[in-house]
Amino acid sequence: MSWFVVDVESDGPVPPLFSMVCFGVVKVDEQMKTTFYGKTKPITGKWDPQALSISGISREEHLKFDEPVDVMAQFEEWIKANSNGRPVFVSDNNGYDWQFINYYFHAYLGRNPFGFSSRRIGDMWCGMQKDSFSSWKHLRKTKHTHNPVDDSMGNVEAILAMKKMGLKIPQ
Repeated sequence: MSWFVVDVESDGPVPPLFSMVCFGVVKVDEQMKTTFYGKTKPITGKWDPQALSISGISREEHLKFDEPVDVMAQFEEWIKANSNGRPVFVSDNNGYDWQFINYYFHAYLGRNPFGFSSRRIGDMWCGMQKDSFSSWKHLRKTKHTHNPVDDSMGNVEAILAMKKMGLKIPQ
C-alpha cells in the first residue's frame, strides 16, 4: 500500500460545473522526491474568476493546458509505476480534492485507481490529539503557496512529523 498526497486547484467549487485547473501529488515517503503535476484545460465555459485567481493562472493560460483525458491517463500510469500495492488518496481537504480527481478519472478513464475512499490529514491529527478541533498545519515546513506540488509537499511533511509521533503509515 502506498499513500499519495493530492492537492487540486480549480476554477470553481464542483465538477463538472467547473473545471480542475491543475493538481499536484507527492508520494508519502522520507525522500519526498516522487511527484506528479497535471494541468488540465477547462471542461466547461463557466468559471469563477475569484476561484481561478487562487491558482495564479489566467483563463487564457488555462485554455492552453492539456486535454484532461491525456493528463488523467498519464496520472494513472504514474500511480501504477510508483505504488507498492494499493494506492491510497490522502488530502488536507479530501471533500474538495477528491471530488475533482474522482470525477475526472471516471469521466475520462471510466475508473479511479484510488478506488472509492480517501484519507484526511486533519482527521488523523485530531485522532492523535484526541481533540476534534486541533490544528495540524503547524507541522508543514514548505510554505502553502497554492502551487499544488508545494502544498502536497507541505502536507507530506506534516504526515511524516505525525509518523515520528507514532502514527503508523505504510512504509
